[in-house]
Amino acid sequence: VSGVDPSLQVEQPRVPAPPQPAAAVSKQQKSRSSNSRDERFRSDVHTEAVQAALAKYKERKMPMPSKRRSVLVQSSVETYTPPDTSSASEDEGSLRRQGQTTSTPYQSHSNAEPWLNRVIQGSSTSSSASSTSSHPGGKPTAAANSATTAAAAATVLADLMAHTRLDNHGAPPDVTTGLSERSHIERPQVASVRGIPKGYSSSILETADGVPVNSRVSSKIQQLLNTLKRPKRPPLKEFFVDDFEELLEVQQPDPNQPKPEGPQMCILKGEPLGVVTNWPPSLVAALQRWGTTHPKSPCLTALDTTGKAIYTLTYGKLWVRSLKLAYTLLNKLSSKSEPLLKPGDRVALVFPNNDPVMFMVAFYGCLLAELVPVPIEVPLTRKDAGSQQIGFLLGSCGVSLALTTDACQKGLPKAQTGEVIAFRGWPRLVWFVTDGKHLAKPPKDWQPLIRDATNDIAYIEYKTSKEGSTMGITVSHSSMLAHCHALTQACGYIEGETLTNVLDFKRDAGLWHGVLTSVMNRMHVISIPYALMKVNPLSWIQKVHFYKAQVAVVKSRDMHWSLLAQREQRDVSLSSLRMLIVADGANPWSISSCDAFLNVFQSRGLRPEVICPCASSSEALTVAVRRSPDLGGPPPGKAVLSMNGLSYSVIRVDTEEKLSVLTVQDVGQVMPGALVCVVKVEGTPYLCKTDEVGEICVSSSATGAAYYGLPGITKTVFECEPLTAGGAPIIDRPFTRTSLLGFIGPDNLVFVVGKMDGLMMVSGRRHNADDIVATALAVEPMKFVYRGRIAVFSVTVLHDERIVVVAEQRPDASEEDSFQWMSRVLQAIDSIHQAGVYCLALVPANTLPKAPLGGIHISETKQRFLEGALHPCSVLMCPHTCVTNLPKPRQKQPEVGPASMIVGNLVAGKRIAQAAGRDVAQMEDNDQARKFLYLSDVLQWRAQTTPDHSLFQLLTSKGSVASTATCLQLHKKAERVAIALIEKGRLNAGDHVALVYPPGIDLIVTFYGCLYAGCVPITVRPPHPQNLTTTLPTVKMIVEVSKSACILTTQAITKLLKSKEAATAVDVKTWPTIVDTDDLPRKKLAHTYKPPTPEMLAYLDFSVSTTGILAGVKMSHAATSALCRSIKLQCELYPSRQIAICLDPYCGLGFALWVLCSVYSGHQSILVPPLELESNVSLWLSAVSQYKLRVTFCSYSVMEMCTKGLGTQTEALRAKGVNLSCVRTCMVVAEERPRIALSQSFSKLFKDLGLSPRAVSTTFGCRVNVAVCLQGTAGPDPTTVYVDMRALRHDRVRLVERGSPHSLPLMESGKILPGVKVIIANPETKGPLGDSHLGEIWVSSPHNATGYYSVYGEESLHADHFHARLSFGDTHTLWARTGYLGFLRRTELTDASGERHDALYVVGSLDETLELRGMRYHPIDIETSVIRAHKSIAECAVFTWTNLLVVVVELEGSEQEALDLVALVTNVVLEEHYLIVGVVVIVDPGVIPINSRGEKQRMHLRDGFLADQLDPIYVAYNM
Repeated sequence: VSGVDPSLQVEQPRVPAPPQPAAAVSKQQKSRSSNSRDERFRSDVHTEAVQAALAKYKERKMPMPSKRRSVLVQSSVETYTPPDTSSASEDEGSLRRQGQTTSTPYQSHSNAEPWLNRVIQGSSTSSSASSTSSHPGGKPTAAANSATTAAAAATVLADLMAHTRLDNHGAPPDVTTGLSERSHIERPQVASVRGIPKGYSSSILETADGVPVNSRVSSKIQQLLNTLKRPKRPPLKEFFVDDFEELLEVQQPDPNQPKPEGPQMCILKGEPLGVVTNWPPSLVAALQRWGTTHPKSPCLTALDTTGKAIYTLTYGKLWVRSLKLAYTLLNKLSSKSEPLLKPGDRVALVFPNNDPVMFMVAFYGCLLAELVPVPIEVPLTRKDAGSQQIGFLLGSCGVSLALTTDACQKGLPKAQTGEVIAFRGWPRLVWFVTDGKHLAKPPKDWQPLIRDATNDIAYIEYKTSKEGSTMGITVSHSSMLAHCHALTQACGYIEGETLTNVLDFKRDAGLWHGVLTSVMNRMHVISIPYALMKVNPLSWIQKVHFYKAQVAVVKSRDMHWSLLAQREQRDVSLSSLRMLIVADGANPWSISSCDAFLNVFQSRGLRPEVICPCASSSEALTVAVRRSPDLGGPPPGKAVLSMNGLSYSVIRVDTEEKLSVLTVQDVGQVMPGALVCVVKVEGTPYLCKTDEVGEICVSSSATGAAYYGLPGITKTVFECEPLTAGGAPIIDRPFTRTSLLGFIGPDNLVFVVGKMDGLMMVSGRRHNADDIVATALAVEPMKFVYRGRIAVFSVTVLHDERIVVVAEQRPDASEEDSFQWMSRVLQAIDSIHQAGVYCLALVPANTLPKAPLGGIHISETKQRFLEGALHPCSVLMCPHTCVTNLPKPRQKQPEVGPASMIVGNLVAGKRIAQAAGRDVAQMEDNDQARKFLYLSDVLQWRAQTTPDHSLFQLLTSKGSVASTATCLQLHKKAERVAIALIEKGRLNAGDHVALVYPPGIDLIVTFYGCLYAGCVPITVRPPHPQNLTTTLPTVKMIVEVSKSACILTTQAITKLLKSKEAATAVDVKTWPTIVDTDDLPRKKLAHTYKPPTPEMLAYLDFSVSTTGILAGVKMSHAATSALCRSIKLQCELYPSRQIAICLDPYCGLGFALWVLCSVYSGHQSILVPPLELESNVSLWLSAVSQYKLRVTFCSYSVMEMCTKGLGTQTEALRAKGVNLSCVRTCMVVAEERPRIALSQSFSKLFKDLGLSPRAVSTTFGCRVNVAVCLQGTAGPDPTTVYVDMRALRHDRVRLVERGSPHSLPLMESGKILPGVKVIIANPETKGPLGDSHLGEIWVSSPHNATGYYSVYGEESLHADHFHARLSFGDTHTLWARTGYLGFLRRTELTDASGERHDALYVVGSLDETLELRGMRYHPIDIETSVIRAHKSIAECAVFTWTNLLVVVVELEGSEQEALDLVALVTNVVLEEHYLIVGVVVIVDPGVIPINSRGEKQRMHLRDGFLADQLDPIYVAYNM
């Protein structure tokens, strides 16, 4: 920030035109309310330019972000009145008429909606209750009766919807169904299914593509699409680069861009430094002279906040007190009998802004003691903006002592011991108070050495760079002296003059004029503290009048403030002033302050030639200052420059575009004794041409010498050698770069158009932050920005700088105002600068980090923006317009024809990707397999041969055994169930029966009961008693879709199914027969049912896929026994084995392991219901340890519960004796890509309990085959590979090293089961693929399911899922398509048979992939990036809607962080995936639905979002 003057930071727009005559101004002044300080003195010309630019846009409407009411803490509902268009600017007239015509069908219920819905989105059920139509009896609000307001409110939302059809915005969506009333935060285990069976009242109307039409969200997205439909730039030529290096577009230079045409500039020489007789040889010599010869001369007058002079320091006092301090510092401070300080040591000066006297004494005291003062700001809290950086500076300067005043020392934060606390990042300091009572009087014989000025360091001035790092600039004694000399000559200072100083006296022009040069010339300085200026902006003018000051040093901010307040003061006269030095004359808005100030105060004796803008830099000190004509200066100059030219660093004066011009004033001539040139900003410092903007460089004896302790950048900045075009140095003197951008104009006047700190290189053009600030401030309503506080900076995203604008809004601004203001600012900046704003954020008043004198601390603001700590109250991102360097969209190439592909097994030199598990035919248990074709036979055989062998043990949450089942008990209970089915249920063989049980032994018993009776069982998860509305419809749907003739269940669940609560969710009269199996009569079954063929249906397996589709698959008896056999062989399961299962028993592999495998293989299963882990997280691991189990199964949700819930308790578990060293394989049952991070953190966490790092592995199954892979007990460990994510988007697999950019780790999904064959096929052409391709996994195996029983929702699509054939190659085998993308890779490992092992890697579900820009993205990859973006993002899910990428994030933190996430999410997805996020939705934890396997249900989420059921905290539509 140091560059821009702090508290001005952007107090005000600039005038791009000569001043108007005074009369016009005074008239305009009168018409404006006088007392408001915030009323900016505005340059009407710039405002007109901005308004003209905006008029071109005809108010294009953008979708307004929606925000939950609780986020808008600031103001009441009253402020959310619909905007009244009549008071807005004229150009909305056209819009209003059109609004009236289009919005009539829409008025009836939309009068209040657009603005209210953001206010009262209480619960999702009532989110549209605000619209009047949902209160049948409600009267429309009074406001809405006037057609204009109704139209206005409608146009807010509906302006762009002229493109969409308005008539289908009938009633607001009925959102009472859905996921709303959840009392607890756990994610709803949504097994509820998308779509609604025929019998239900389908309250959600859907369009053909399944998107609810009547929702507010979809209308906003439609608006968003309409804003995106008009591409700003010509579309890219699309072609596909087969190389994986997706090439980012490199901005091609515009062939028509202006180029500099002038000759090479010449060096500009200042006038020679005049020779002055008896000029003191050093600054301290001057002090000694005045202190002894003119002791009564006033040196400095300090004022209090009322403007009273509280103390005048004379030269005598200054000399005596500085001597005392010098003596004390050198002789009275010691540590361990060593003097604390030696000459040349650095000392921190920590003085408040209102105590210039103490500062001056301390500064000169240090100089006399030959110590180096380092003036810094007073730290107020431990975490002041930038104070850590100051600490770094002090540390690198080796500062160990800080001087301060008594009052200041008392105000510093203290530790318990009473000492000043150590500030963050600061070195250990001794604090010394310089008040008189602490100083020792030097003995008579002690005299300081008064040397001539040398090249030793005199003082160090701090400066903050653009990045926020603080550097110390060293100024030598000789430079300090030369600078005083040059200033004296340039400003014509004479002995005894009076100077009023409004600037910070610690650094920059305030120090040079008010502390150093003034002493050189025995001047009297009136120091005006910042606190007084805040109370009375006129104080400096009054003091000029009162003291008849000849010179005043101010910033444009001070002139500007006094303009706003000048009405109160009639009787001031500025006729004594001969110079009004404007220290920040280089700022773009200083010209309007100067002009306006002159207009008003010319009548009070101010002469036009008195105003002297100057330019300075921390490195080169004063660079140029305007001389008044009596000192021989030329008349002042003005330049009206083309913004477009400037953005290419070219000076073009006349431009047809009257809108985009920058008016600058000269900052005068070069300093005496200095050489000045202008060099290219980047790269080698070649001299610029005369019509080219570059960095101004100075060579003189009066510049800074170095950055303290930083030799590298010192060389580039302080020892720059400008070169001619031929590459020869122009002169053999080093130049100092000033970090000012400018050019030399006519009359050898210096013009500055910006600063390096504010320079933003966007797509090859340069923009100046200050110019953009000025444009934003000129946008009506100007009062919108609180005290003109706007920060503009750039952030690098995707290899280019992006402009970010952050403004503080007035406390009373409404949502509507702020959004309107934001859209206008975007348009104004776009018109005037031809630059897109990447992000515009509004923060509440007074929340941006402040620089020492009240300005905005830019680098700290940027830091907060990037860390997500800015807490804005509104955000508008426009990545679509300003990100123009995305890679070319890919076009799919036609596949190569079959003939050229197949040559034996080689595909273009690559192996065809296929693999198989062990061959079952060769296995030793074939005769047993023939016997074990039917599971009902197996159970009967076991009941006869090993009746007391225990098959199942169910554990309670305490870890005790709840119930067990031996072979005989299971058989007998199953017989009873079969009798009940035949007698009570009156069922026939082949009827379908729904088993609705909690996880337990009853579920297993009734399953075999059904087989005994010849019925087909379907296991169904029971409804959740606390959440019937969401879970019961799913039960009902499965019962209906599976055509179940009977429901078997417990008494408790029977009551639940028929309860009153259930009746509100479903029609309870249509349940089939419900048989409760709690106490069945003991009867003997006459005979068990024998299926005629093994191909007969054994059971149905229903489950909800991640895309929310309910699918039931048919499992025949043959497939069931083949499945059990494969698992038995892979895991080596025998009757003597025990395994623990912590899975849900309702579908897929979980069901098979829980219900089928023990009966088939005879091993004992310890059953741990995952629900019990909610009350006792360590239950599963304790059981594994207690029973010393070698094999266990779990799900990812169980694993997550263990890592989250037991993270801190491993010690306690070890103390209880939990030991996991027995585990050889712990398999995660999943239907997704293995979650590596979770598996690894689980392994690491429980390593302390003896868990082998090799134990955890994963399985893979899907609907068509519930067990394709399973790690098993033998065979090589699962491998992990790293693939290039960019190649993956093109369906290529390219292996890379771990840690390389864009690498994605993938873990093998377990070993392929015996009897299973896998091939990778192209999902579109169905041709076989090579090893290096990503394709769909197809399986062929005896335990494939035989088909879908019915897929609720998408019946026609799935015919070929089970009976697909390759289009060429082996066209005979029947394959089942898994719907998952993956690839095979032959590894170096060998498997049990000695063959090389083929590893299968699952990448993700084909249904879930997102096709964007012609490439295939997997949601999980984008989600992983997003979750890393900020610590408060708990979970994330993405989906697309009409080609827009929608990102939903769960915020785990305070709601004020919500809007911080919008930019971070957009940035990370751009950086890592080259995608532009269309909508960012921020919701509460637990909103993203997951299914029982812990997989996200993104389609459910999408439906909920479009139907407006998520009750989001914030929805941001990226433009």
